[in-house]
Amino acid sequence: MVSPNSKILIEKLLGDAGAEVVFDKVLLHSTDDKQAQIGKPYVAGAKVLGKVLKQARARKIKIFKYKSKIRYRRRRGHRQEYTEVEITKL
Repeated sequence: MVSPNSKILIEKLLGDAGAEVVFDKVLLHSTDDKQAQIGKPYVAGAKVLGKVLKQARARKIKIFKYKSKIRYRRRRGHRQEYTEVEITKL
């Protein structure tokens, strides 16, 4: 669930900082606490507008594979790229 002026972290999108993004595949839309529209599969006509704040990379995670008694060791690292988006309008 998002609301205006909230910030979300999502998988990397194309676009530089300051670019506008439109999310048109909305699964659930709620006007207040008592009213909710559930899509089948998406809510018709619903859009969420946002602005890209930055493109960044997450902290590094370490992957270590090991098999005992056969001298097999592999060490790798991975940094996932993500996009920080500020929701401007629902």
